[in-house]
Amino acid sequence: MRDIRVEGLQRVEAGTIFASMPVKVGDTYSDEKAAASIRALFGLGLFKDVRIEANSGVLVVIVEERPTIADVDFSGSKEFDKEVLKKALRDIGLADGRPFDKALVDRAEQELKRQYINRSMYAAEVVTTVTPIERNRVNLSFAVVEGDTAKISDIRIVGNKAFSESTLRGLFDQDTGGWLSWYTKSNRYSRTKMNADIETLRSYYLARGYLEFKVDSSQVAISPNKQDISITINVTEGERFVVSKIKLAGNYLGKEEEFQSLIAIQAGEAYNADQVAQTTKAFTDYFGNFGFAFARVEAVPEIDRSTNRVEVTLRADPSRRVYVRRINVAGNDRTRDEVIRREFRQLEAAWYDGEKIRQSRNRVDRLGYFKEVSLETQEVAGSPDQVDLTVTVAEKPTGSLSLGAGLSSGEGFGFTFGFKQDNAFGSGNSLGMEVNTSKVNRTIVFNTTNPYFTEDGVSRTIDLYQRNSKPYVDLDSYSIETTGASMRFGIPFTDTDTVYVGGGVDRTTVVPGTLLPTVYKEFTDEFGFTTNAVPLTIGWARDTRDSAMVPSVGKVMRTSGEWSVGGELRYARGTAQYQQFFPVSKKVTAAFNAELSLGASTASTSYPVFKNFYSGGLGSVRGFEQGSLTTGAQRLQAIPTATGGSRKITFNAELLSPLPGGGNDRTLRMYGFVDAGGIYGADEAIQLGDMRSSFGVGISWISPVGPLRLAFARPIKQFDSDKIQSMQFQIGTTF
Repeated sequence: MRDIRVEGLQRVEAGTIFASMPVKVGDTYSDEKAAASIRALFGLGLFKDVRIEANSGVLVVIVEERPTIADVDFSGSKEFDKEVLKKALRDIGLADGRPFDKALVDRAEQELKRQYINRSMYAAEVVTTVTPIERNRVNLSFAVVEGDTAKISDIRIVGNKAFSESTLRGLFDQDTGGWLSWYTKSNRYSRTKMNADIETLRSYYLARGYLEFKVDSSQVAISPNKQDISITINVTEGERFVVSKIKLAGNYLGKEEEFQSLIAIQAGEAYNADQVAQTTKAFTDYFGNFGFAFARVEAVPEIDRSTNRVEVTLRADPSRRVYVRRINVAGNDRTRDEVIRREFRQLEAAWYDGEKIRQSRNRVDRLGYFKEVSLETQEVAGSPDQVDLTVTVAEKPTGSLSLGAGLSSGEGFGFTFGFKQDNAFGSGNSLGMEVNTSKVNRTIVFNTTNPYFTEDGVSRTIDLYQRNSKPYVDLDSYSIETTGASMRFGIPFTDTDTVYVGGGVDRTTVVPGTLLPTVYKEFTDEFGFTTNAVPLTIGWARDTRDSAMVPSVGKVMRTSGEWSVGGELRYARGTAQYQQFFPVSKKVTAAFNAELSLGASTASTSYPVFKNFYSGGLGSVRGFEQGSLTTGAQRLQAIPTATGGSRKITFNAELLSPLPGGGNDRTLRMYGFVDAGGIYGADEAIQLGDMRSSFGVGISWISPVGPLRLAFARPIKQFDSDKIQSMQFQIGTTF
């Protein structure tokens, strides 16, 4: 052939044709080569028809291009955002600018239906309309008739003898629905959830000695109208086995005693698969502490069916010792590598240390900048004694902005602005600002924290603030003005313990006016209308909770102290807090909180009233107005006024569980509580008989805007002058 000519091209480049054909200019033409060329061109997916003709040494390739998709649109879709559906179609190759293929459209319809089936919308129908437009293009329109959502109407478990069907169904995340199903969607069938529930069922039996438990089958039946789903799970429980003996086998590096102390399996008790898994993981992790990253530990049960007893042998092979060649960071589009790397305790070119690697992963997760943190170990090709670590993160928004304006007879017009960024510019530093322009409370606060002010991980926080409080805006009343600045440093002693030290300056001015309370008048008579303080601060914190948002186990301990060493005001004040969380069951958590605050003068002068503690309301004793509890001396006044006290004690107890009908969803829970607390003056002894107390119920919701808590409380013990507030609302703290 002396030439190859292409006819029928509109958008495809001729070079694409020439590069794909197995025939070149100068080759000898044959029917086999022509057939191979046609197959190759059809394989591109760009052409609807391809013909090849040979005429006087010229090979003519005649093509008919497929239309190009100009636009993909959806109508009738309410369950999904259009972008979600477009992404699903892009994943199968159908998108704007791609060649139109009828077979691909059929696949697209099936993919859309699959998306709806995943949401239990089995009656969904999809109709595709293809509209040709100019320049050999088409518009695709998918009309969706969603129909109603299919709901689980019945869940049956067949073959169970040791445990009731209601007990086993209570383990599942899926159920037949309740009054909260509109939120939890627990009555929507999902194959993924179904598999998870079956695994939960299997784990429940294996943790109670039923070593040979198995799920024989699971059937899912849908009604003819595609609205009701019935689930049946057939199980065989088998016999219950008791552990008779635990043995070690294999190479334990001469540390058999250390490994023995890690065994969680109990001889004489029912075989517990959770304890077995906990033991093998502990063994593997302990091997990792010595550099054996690929250690293998296997629990081998030897069953004696005549006595229903089982002997467990733990076989270990430490394999080879390795060191970490390189640590890679992935997924951080905004956060700098340095912010993640400085949290690592495992170093490059050092022996693999499983404990340090776990600490490193947890420290990155505790930064709070990422939705997910995963860490993978990869072998280095050709180097059996080396591994690479890759930490992959999924970033989340770390900033918040709040704007507001209001008009009230009490405060007049007020504008509020709040800004906080925990990971400013991806540096790991935090910035925050708060502004309030109301006539009653004018505030401007600025703060910033550098968590790595030094390379050793010492943090630095700077606070600047100016506050003006005038309780009675419509009168020529008194006001309180406070201006100050502080700086504190956080020194990490362990991964869970941090000590804080710092200092600041504080100036408070009492602006004279009407309705000045007696305690403020006594204060100005002693100190004058303007006072200064130079407080030094010290604190310590330890947090071992499993989750900061919905903890179920662990504790928090905090202490903080403030000592003024300069200015007219000389005082010391401190707070100690202890919180403990206990898992009562898989769903129920008990929580306890205790807090003690004390303040005293360190000179011959009085303790300043501005440094008093307040109690009552959210965060202390619910059911009473915020900060409204009075001391014994204040209750003796003709008009009791709550101006706080130099001593405060608070106790809280809660029992949290998912809302009825909410399944196992821990982001929406109900809780019952009992609170007790009291406030005392400098000359009053702390007596538990003077404490107020309350009880009540509430709802806790981890919402998109943060933790929300609603409490309904009734006092148990109160005094005649107390101000009661039965319903209270809170955003933020746990108690």
